[in-house]
Amino acid sequence: MRISEFDYELPDELIAQEPLAGRDHSRMLVLDRAQRAWRDSSFAEFPTLFDAGDVIVINNTRVFPARLIGHRVVNGRRGALVEALLVRRVEGDDEWEVLAKPGRALGAGAEVEFGDGRLRGVVTAMVEEGRRQIRFEYEGDFDRIVDEIGNTPLPPYIKRERSEDRRLDEPRYQTVFARQRGAIAAPTAGLHFTPRIFDELLARGVKIAEITHHVGYATFQPVRVEQIEEHRIASESYEIGEEAAATINEAKQAGNRIVAIGTTTTRALESAAGADGLIRAERRGTELFIYPGSQFRAIDALLTNFHLPQSSLLMLVSAFAGGDLTLGAYRHAVAQKYRFYSYGDCMLIV
Repeated sequence: MRISEFDYELPDELIAQEPLAGRDHSRMLVLDRAQRAWRDSSFAEFPTLFDAGDVIVINNTRVFPARLIGHRVVNGRRGALVEALLVRRVEGDDEWEVLAKPGRALGAGAEVEFGDGRLRGVVTAMVEEGRRQIRFEYEGDFDRIVDEIGNTPLPPYIKRERSEDRRLDEPRYQTVFARQRGAIAAPTAGLHFTPRIFDELLARGVKIAEITHHVGYATFQPVRVEQIEEHRIASESYEIGEEAAATINEAKQAGNRIVAIGTTTTRALESAAGADGLIRAERRGTELFIYPGSQFRAIDALLTNFHLPQSSLLMLVSAFAGGDLTLGAYRHAVAQKYRFYSYGDCMLIV
């Protein structure tokens, strides 16, 4: 399949720049695969669409302030401004793979510092797709330093002054159920949930299962090939515990629905599913790329936000709902002025 098959027109004004006043105030487009139809709704209706015994699977990863602003160090003096997004640990706390700006200025051996010198580093390797590997030097606890000097790693399509980022985004670019530190982007389908929504689900006998899938580079990695089958994505780590696996498997065997909240949850569940659709309790990395033609063994429904054109996330949604139906629903969402991307509205596919 060609990447051009996953394109659509989106006016800039529909890209949500900040969250709504209430997390659960978002609109929701309900897409019915069997009926090949959609209808406009609101996320407040979400709990009413599920029955006792169904399982909502959420991703409890927690975003950490992985965006560091600092300077190059040349001959012991501060030079040009640099930005580094901590992508993943390579070895211990000291060695990290990062996305760096401007990348051209950071060749092997380049020195950098962040937080008035609290973190100093040297580029030790060039990694594919413009990433760099940096070995850091510091005194104290690495995570604590990053929490104090780092910024919420907002996607580039959210264009606000940096001074606004911490005030607005530290609480809102995080799900209410975030627990396990490790994500560099929020699992955005989960941003709509509130305690009230969970109370309504539990009152209906719907079960909640928590897994962890740390959102990493693969989630926003651009597709740079013309034939999407040639695309390869970076590894992201996930963990599914014994309790979550048992809850999901009991529901599947009873004929109840498994509802994935987000594409990262979907990738973790489909990575851990056996041929019979049952989930293994495990902790490992996954490089699973889901695109049209992929078989789904674990999930029966999917809640997801609206994704970028030509992205691997849109390809996953197209694989689950069908390409024509998905793009038709997206065109409807554009016409009805839904809010798009991370802080935007959502779509429930049943």
